[in-house]
Amino acid sequence: MPRMYGFSLVALTPMQCLFENNWNLSRNVHRGDFIKYCFRPINIFFYYISEIFDIKGLGQLAIGIGTLVYAWNRLSLPVSPLILLELLVALMSASLFFIAIMNFSAAASFFLVNTGFLIGTMNKFRDYAKYPITIFHGAFRFIFTFIIPIAFIAYYPSLVIMRPDEIPVLTWIAPAFGIFFFYLSYKFWMFGAGKYSGTGT
Repeated sequence: MPRMYGFSLVALTPMQCLFENNWNLSRNVHRGDFIKYCFRPINIFFYYISEIFDIKGLGQLAIGIGTLVYAWNRLSLPVSPLILLELLVALMSASLFFIAIMNFSAAASFFLVNTGFLIGTMNKFRDYAKYPITIFHGAFRFIFTFIIPIAFIAYYPSLVIMRPDEIPVLTWIAPAFGIFFFYLSYKFWMFGAGKYSGTGT
């Protein structure tokens, strides 16, 4: 579905551009290079994440916006300031879910050895975000909604434009759930960083 594909590309762009350094966390932690981030009078999460900006994500953003516009025109969907505002909020909440998933995966590096496979596996789940959650079996539908919430990366938020007249409750609560999930991932990341700082490893 072009709408979900374009939606997912746009929603994943902030992770691609702004949080790319999470991919390097395992190596920095286990080589001891992370220690340099522990002695600056600044939020360590912000300091570490802001060190890299991946410009390749802008190409993904352009493709995603183009796909959304194409699908929107083909389906003759209505356009209004309210719908555009709802779309923006939906995209922001979807981004928060994926960022949070990757934060949790990367922060496991503070507690486990050789976690590169974990963040790689979580990243691959984004491919599933391009499909409606309804195609999955009931058990996987539950997992992908409440445990590894990839359904909130594209499916539920995109219903704002896909089914504007029958938006489910999970779509409406997605922004609040996204903020909460991101906050938990941030606290987990900071907890791990604090452990690293305390042990001096």
